[in-house]
Amino acid sequence: MPVARRFRTIGLLLPALAALALLAGFAGFRVSEGMGLAALQETGRHRLDLYAASLEREIDKYAYFPATLGLERDVLDLVTGRARSAWGLNRYLERLNERAGTLSIYALTREGRVVATSNWNRPDSFMGEDLSYRPYFVDAMDGRQGRFFGVGTTRGEAGYYLSAPLAEDGTIVGVAVVKVSLEQLEQSWTTVEAPVLVTDENGVVILASVPSWKFTTLRPMDEPTRRHFDQTLQYNARPLPPLGLTPLRPIADRAELVRLARADNGAAETAVFPLSGAFLAQTAPLRGTRWTLTVLSPVAQVTGMAWTRAALAAVGSAFLGILLLMWTQRRRHLGALRRAHGELERKVEERTRTLRAAQDELVHAGKLAVIGQLSAGLAHELNQPLAALRTLSGNAVKFLQRGNLEAAQGNLDRIGQLVDGMGALTSQLKSFARKSSGAPRPVAVRRPIDNALFLLDQRLKRSGVALRLAVADDAVALCDPNRLEQVLVNLIANSLDALAGRGPGHKGGREGGTLAMTARCEGGRVLIEVADDGPGLPADVLPRLFEPFFTTKEAVREGSAKDGGGGLGLGLAISAGIVRDFGGTLAGANRPDGGAVFTIDLPAADLPAADPFSAEARDFACPTPPPLRPPSP
Repeated sequence: MPVARRFRTIGLLLPALAALALLAGFAGFRVSEGMGLAALQETGRHRLDLYAASLEREIDKYAYFPATLGLERDVLDLVTGRARSAWGLNRYLERLNERAGTLSIYALTREGRVVATSNWNRPDSFMGEDLSYRPYFVDAMDGRQGRFFGVGTTRGEAGYYLSAPLAEDGTIVGVAVVKVSLEQLEQSWTTVEAPVLVTDENGVVILASVPSWKFTTLRPMDEPTRRHFDQTLQYNARPLPPLGLTPLRPIADRAELVRLARADNGAAETAVFPLSGAFLAQTAPLRGTRWTLTVLSPVAQVTGMAWTRAALAAVGSAFLGILLLMWTQRRRHLGALRRAHGELERKVEERTRTLRAAQDELVHAGKLAVIGQLSAGLAHELNQPLAALRTLSGNAVKFLQRGNLEAAQGNLDRIGQLVDGMGALTSQLKSFARKSSGAPRPVAVRRPIDNALFLLDQRLKRSGVALRLAVADDAVALCDPNRLEQVLVNLIANSLDALAGRGPGHKGGREGGTLAMTARCEGGRVLIEVADDGPGLPADVLPRLFEPFFTTKEAVREGSAKDGGGGLGLGLAISAGIVRDFGGTLAGANRPDGGAVFTIDLPAADLPAADPFSAEARDFACPTPPPLRPPSP
């Protein structure tokens, strides 16, 4: 009878134990999935910032081209009808197009007819075509800069059109147009681990890391809209099928879970990411356009990890329930139960360590992929100054022929600045191409400080921040210069983030704020300080400033390494680790008179007092190049 009651009790408790295990598994799945999606969302925002910056940089390289053509007298004479032959101007546009790497360059009359083009001698030339219906022509004739993406009606080649009005004596007499290709940027996107696409104002995919996604739509297109596109020939009668994205549920502002049912077998053989399944879709508008950038982060790994943790939670809760049952029913087996409990705890800990290692490896791989994107397209930055050199030199010859020596001298001075800028850029690229061993050695800290400021020179100029620099000649530290430069770039970028958006009337007396950098020797140590007069660091952030994955980018802009956006919260943690490997420390605090200061404390190195700067350090330092802007007559 007691045996029968025992089994009856166990039979009643088993459903309760099963329900407890299911509840714990469900809770574990939800918590783990939420944490994984939050980390994936932070990574996605970082990728959005990088992709947007690379796309804006690619377009800005050619933004001044159309307006530059207005300086050519031959162009004005031809569009106004004063010149009868376009042969010389066609040859000029052809050479300019080849040097600049654009698809085509052409000039239109007030009526919208092409009178000169870089592809004048090709069977598919634009010469004589009426393009007055194109939106970029209408914008330019209204006195605005035209921006338009479309598919050419002659060659069926997709591209981005930039136009500018051609004016003479204050009257618009024609339009200059430059068509550029973004395929090289698309090819660089195919190597990333999360697919990315760009849609225009009509919801049509115009750029994508997966070629088969191009010229699809994010939503089904109605028949009136399709007839409108057929009339305007914006997409040259492309079929524009839907991509196949199905919304599942929103996660946050501009972030939602979606499912991609459409697969492409040909692309799947070469893609480094899945082309179907569930994704975290994050969107952001592109500055200066009506385009939208979308990053699709695969969530399969997050879901798999959540299911694993849910299984662990269910097993653990079930085990605790069984342990309680066995303890009340069979006290004499307590020793055996304790041994089983210890074995299961060991397995749970081992599995947890395995999962944590896998997660760390995932974060590391994501970080390497993001860092790789920072160098995308740098080699192509030389095309713009080269094209500018050709235009400026041609203008200088014409000014000399007219006797306008002052304008010619201005163009020649600008040519010298562009050459110096290209020299500085190639020197910096050569320096970064050297692989760092990470081994500490005596380094004059002025070298990495100058290089860090060189990298952020354009940001400093755009932000209007005043720079105060005081570096002692005897400040020689024992470290690796490339890694110290990485730390300095991170700290300077954080200070610029803290100073961003300050209005006039700030107590610093300057609208952009002040960034102060000092380096000195003190007690056998080298102290490097990066200080700003921004809002400073809140008291509740200071104790957690160097914790991995801790970031308050929206509230405290000092805590992230990304320009103008959120991050993973790894910038300061990685920087502190680099400094610690050199036997130093990295500390952050608030200044008494306002703002934040970060101090790098490194061991000093002994160098001959007569020559504190080594030859390597002197050779490495290079002047900051001037910004590349459109030439003026």
